[in-house]
Amino acid sequence: MKISVVIPAHNEEACLETTIRAVVTALQQEQIPHEILIVNDNSTDGTGEVCARLDREFDAVRHIINQPPNGFGFAVRAGLRNFRGDAVAIVMADGSDDPKDLVAAYHKLQDGYDCVFGSRFMRGSQVVDYPVHKLLINRMANWFIKIIFGIRYNDVTNAFKLYRREVIEGIQPILSHHFNLTVELPLKAIARGYSYRVIPIRWYNRRAGISKLKINEMGSRYLFIVLYVWLEKHLSKGDYLRSNRFSETAVKPIAANAAEENGIPFHHEIGNS
Repeated sequence: MKISVVIPAHNEEACLETTIRAVVTALQQEQIPHEILIVNDNSTDGTGEVCARLDREFDAVRHIINQPPNGFGFAVRAGLRNFRGDAVAIVMADGSDDPKDLVAAYHKLQDGYDCVFGSRFMRGSQVVDYPVHKLLINRMANWFIKIIFGIRYNDVTNAFKLYRREVIEGIQPILSHHFNLTVELPLKAIARGYSYRVIPIRWYNRRAGISKLKINEMGSRYLFIVLYVWLEKHLSKGDYLRSNRFSETAVKPIAANAAEENGIPFHHEIGNS
């Protein structure tokens, strides 16, 4: 199974090359068939030159330019239209995701799951240098999502996730323009009946560049997409359920065991890395 790694990049000159080299090294060491698809999202720094250089150096790396309108959601959607693998992973350009977790998630996908979702807040996970105000907002947002959807997965807002190609095709249309896409994709996959596994992951705060997430601008967008998928789940009468289009032998939607799903005890570090 070939995995495509979609990496959206907006003004990530300072950290993109380090991230790409780490991902390529991890996948090559495990002999995992792969491609790395960088989506240059209207960068105004040297990101384009870094993309071109990596494209020339590595056969498995290619890049595309996300034409306007721009934004994180648009960039990821461009990647999802253009990836060539049997499955796709969304990985951040800032180095916050650990390539070892990408390898672990790939192997879980091979076990037969449709999706693999990372959680930063379960036994075995690690979070380094997460800003406290963002952590509090994150936990409140994920608690709200867990309650209204009746799920135990506790890190829906995290971007690090893997999907088989048929999942991406089955959760169309994708609406989100911005970071709320990180919520739309997994919630649609869950609501439409795709199987999933949750694994613990490591997360590191960026060491270079500037975060593109603006919390004060995203609240209403997250709420809109959460309620949109909730309405689909409860009012669509099962029109979009996977079970209507696939074999009866498909794996049921499951996550990790109950203790892991609840994320108790939390195992994370907050402070200087």
